[in-house]
Amino acid sequence: MSGPAFRFPALRVRVFCLIAALVPFQLQAAPDPIITDFGNDQVLAELPRNAPGIRSNPDSAEEAGNRLQRLIIQARTTGDPRYLGYAQTLINNWSEDNLTDRLRVLRATLRQSLHQFEPARSDLEQVLTTFSDTEQRIQARLTLANLELVQGRYGVARKQCQALQSDYPGLVAASCLASVEARTADPEKAYEGLALALVETNKRQRPDSTSRLWAEGTLGDIAAQAGLPEAQVHWQRVLEANPNDLYIRAQLADWHLEQGHFERVLALTNGFDAVDTLAVIRAIAMARMGHPDSDELNGRLRQRFKEARWRGALLHARDTALFLLEIENQPQEALELAIENWNSQKEPLDTRLLLRSSVAANDKVQYQSVRDWLIKQGQRDARYPEFEQ
Repeated sequence: MSGPAFRFPALRVRVFCLIAALVPFQLQAAPDPIITDFGNDQVLAELPRNAPGIRSNPDSAEEAGNRLQRLIIQARTTGDPRYLGYAQTLINNWSEDNLTDRLRVLRATLRQSLHQFEPARSDLEQVLTTFSDTEQRIQARLTLANLELVQGRYGVARKQCQALQSDYPGLVAASCLASVEARTADPEKAYEGLALALVETNKRQRPDSTSRLWAEGTLGDIAAQAGLPEAQVHWQRVLEANPNDLYIRAQLADWHLEQGHFERVLALTNGFDAVDTLAVIRAIAMARMGHPDSDELNGRLRQRFKEARWRGALLHARDTALFLLEIENQPQEALELAIENWNSQKEPLDTRLLLRSSVAANDKVQYQSVRDWLIKQGQRDARYPEFEQ
């Protein structure tokens, strides 16, 4: 069927964790060490050139939406969180009375990127209760389904996926439902069903690239959950089509790390030291293989996380917690951050981190609490064998 062309990359399952930084908007960045001794003419940092949307106020809602969209895309494809800061400045300066449905969906996407889940949910629900155009309703539905999935609200996520299937049947809706089934029932069955849907769709008509890559990425996620080696095949297909998909790059790098494929981890993370998720995965691989550059990278990450916490700008606790657990050997401190992180988002790698931190810190109460939650959800995942203890 013909349907709306999505105007921006919808969230796959979670907003990609960017870096530990600070601009005045509670973002994460990768700052250099704090400099206190410098000359009046010394250049300390260069802002991105020609960043759209920061020089003048847009003249129309359409122009505002276009700028906001470009900024969100640039943040996701470059790993530079300053673009999210520019986006927040733009939307904050736009009158609430003049918000269109498209601007609300984009603002919700921005808010989810900043872990402002409740305001994001409110924006999306408002779009769904109005007589908005079909494209924005579908985008809002998909974004809300993913938000609920991120937070482990699987019953609500399933309802949103079912509504999406009714409004926009196809691979995107099938991927949405398969993700919920994998988290709550049978990942192998979910994988087989979505893989078959992709094959059948290819037979009938070649799907648009957005839908096809969305399905491939979801198949990679579910395959990893089921412990299937096909995970890397699906993720690699997405990366070949879109090397700037940082979420998929991190998923694949993490998978290779767990398999002990350290050279592949280094290849995937090379040049991405500014993105905390990828930099921490790289640091762990280097440490495990005894790489000569391990100490230098660890030192930069240590300083980065220290500054982020000092500034009160540690938006994404998972990367710091993983660093504390795997590199610093500080399980209790890692556990505290892992709990904080898991209280807001419950993606598989968040759950795995909390389980591992609980075991490492010998916190049996916290471990049992997570285990009880997993049993209640009917969730099993090959990526955290700690669940079987």
